[in-house]
Amino acid sequence: MTDKKVRVRFAPSPTGGLHLGGVRTVLFNYLFAKKHHGDFVLRIEDTDQTRYVEGAEEYILDCLKWCGLQPDESPVVGGPYAPYRQSERKALYREYAERLVMQGHAYYAFDTPEELDKNRKEIPNFQYGQVYRDGLRNSLSLPQHEVDALLDAGTPHVIRIKMPADETISFNDLIRGHVSFETNQVDDKVLLKADGIPTYHLAVVVDDYLMKISHAFRGEEWLPSAPVHLLLWDYLGWKADMPKWAHLPLILKPDGHGKLSKRDGARLGFPVYAMNWFDAKTGELTPGFRELGFLPEAFLNLLATLGWNDGTDQELFTLDELIEKFSLERVSKAGAKFDFEKAKWFNAEWIKKSEAQSLKSDVSTILAEKGIVVTDDAKLLSVINLVKERCVLLPDFYQQAGFFFEQPKTYDLNAVQPKWTDAKVDFFNALTALLNSSAADLEAHSFEEAFKALMEEKALKAGDVMLPFRIMLVGGKFGPHVFDIAAILGRQETISRIAKALDAFSSPA
Repeated sequence: MTDKKVRVRFAPSPTGGLHLGGVRTVLFNYLFAKKHHGDFVLRIEDTDQTRYVEGAEEYILDCLKWCGLQPDESPVVGGPYAPYRQSERKALYREYAERLVMQGHAYYAFDTPEELDKNRKEIPNFQYGQVYRDGLRNSLSLPQHEVDALLDAGTPHVIRIKMPADETISFNDLIRGHVSFETNQVDDKVLLKADGIPTYHLAVVVDDYLMKISHAFRGEEWLPSAPVHLLLWDYLGWKADMPKWAHLPLILKPDGHGKLSKRDGARLGFPVYAMNWFDAKTGELTPGFRELGFLPEAFLNLLATLGWNDGTDQELFTLDELIEKFSLERVSKAGAKFDFEKAKWFNAEWIKKSEAQSLKSDVSTILAEKGIVVTDDAKLLSVINLVKERCVLLPDFYQQAGFFFEQPKTYDLNAVQPKWTDAKVDFFNALTALLNSSAADLEAHSFEEAFKALMEEKALKAGDVMLPFRIMLVGGKFGPHVFDIAAILGRQETISRIAKALDAFSSPA
């Protein structure tokens, strides 16, 4: 590691929901920073006001809070390099763009959108760059007096970088190694738009320099922009302070063909956003992992394994373990296929691992949404411990735990009535009498022994009465060990459910 303090940043645009690829970028930044006792910075890149969406910044902050990836510096918590919204730093950028023009590394371009559209239609693969720039309306092709006159008149213009001809630009990527680009393949990107707002290319370089960012992690889709950024670091005289770069592998569709998108999730039936995102402009609700019933620990765990492994067979990691084990050397160059079944496996394993107390709030909320208000915390904790191994997603707790707090509304009569007999009615009447004969708390093991003794006395087999008893208590063929269920329900509630079910079982099919 360099002696320079580790400072990393996540710089999203507030334009919509937060894709799981974005959260993985946050996670890798966060793990790297914490491993090296550095700072994790959240910077909002809101310079493109045409794409700005109301509420998106708050949504991003809420996502990071849910994931437990809280930034050390941000628009909310502040920090020594504030402001952390690009829209509040607008005055900074023109100074640097104008400096590049003065040095001959950038130029004014006065072409109208209509003129550019005409060129794109008439010239195949048109790019504003070294091939065509001399024939366009800019300060490289026009006489200086005409340029001055246009500027004095306030003629709308942009500032573009002047890409050099016939050069090879290289850098060392912390994941991909040596990477090179030919400048002839890169067009003259806009650095400052006509309204004075910087583009990503200029703003990211200026902000990373001023905020002393030491390492920049971003998706591999940004690789084509690297030569522009490399040149800007050089042209502005900051090359020695340029952060080390790592371009992360893409998260791919389940079939491995192409980057995973929101449309893929909608088509295949799984979320690709961290949390539900409602677009007020379109009225569209895009589902998220949180609302589907994922624990944040499971969500982070699955993201960490999309493109990284620790070199062992370990799959479940706490956040502290990820911080300890994370290294860029173990990040793959190749894209990682998203597997929703594996994602659900992570969640099921984390539900099993979790203490009942940590699940209590979520489970209470899920039950309350179904009209079940739980007032007995001790009972709820016992139920969670009993059923959590049966739950894959948090809403599964309703089916697996709801019947502990309300009697079944329906019964799986098809599983009972075809083989229902007077002998079974007699057995459950006798079981009720047995339960009524004691006032002591019901204990699972002793009740099971008494149940089986009565079975033998009545010359019945387990297959005759165990399934009907389960359906009496829960309504269907599911749930944990039936005597554990009865013990938590208690003696009187068990008696009540037997009586109610006997009436239902004896009714005509």
